[in-house]
Amino acid sequence: MTTTIHLIRHGHHALLGRRLCGRTSDVSLDQLGLQQMQRLASCIWPIPNRIQSSPQLRARESAAILAANLNLSVEITPAADEIDMGDWSSRTFIELEHDPQWRRWNSARSSHSPPNGESMEALRQRIVHHIEQIRRNADSETVAVVSHAEPIRTALLHYTGVSFDDFLSVDVDVASISTLVTDERGTHVRQINQQVQA
Repeated sequence: MTTTIHLIRHGHHALLGRRLCGRTSDVSLDQLGLQQMQRLASCIWPIPNRIQSSPQLRARESAAILAANLNLSVEITPAADEIDMGDWSSRTFIELEHDPQWRRWNSARSSHSPPNGESMEALRQRIVHHIEQIRRNADSETVAVVSHAEPIRTALLHYTGVSFDDFLSVDVDVASISTLVTDERGTHVRQINQQVQA
């Protein structure tokens, strides 16, 4: 039996590219993000019969648009939460550029972590454990998991065998779909960062 898992990054929001939101609780989709998710909901294939979401507002709003279009409910899934950026949460990227810890983390993510935050290995363990739970428990389902760039990227790095230090080799744009397929042999990457055309 085969299960398809769509890893979907939430839609656009006004702070994108300006501030490291992390788990900042009140980040909402902007008009572009709402439009992106409406387009995604109209063309996602195979069509999911379950929708899961990170607890963050921007992910829940994105998942709710999918759910409304597909007449499904949303399961809030802590394992799909954004990486905990610790002391860096809510700081601007301009501020972070002057932080040597930030530069070290982005050059060697396998051996550095955000201050008082979550390591890439801890993130890998929780998101991969969740995906493997879906594989073990699902019965030829298609599951959409609405999450964030780092959890999705970490899962893709894991299943393609790429080091955390090469994290920029995997793009995960807003309102993109990356798809895994699971069967008795394991979990495999079908597509990465599929963009929904306007």
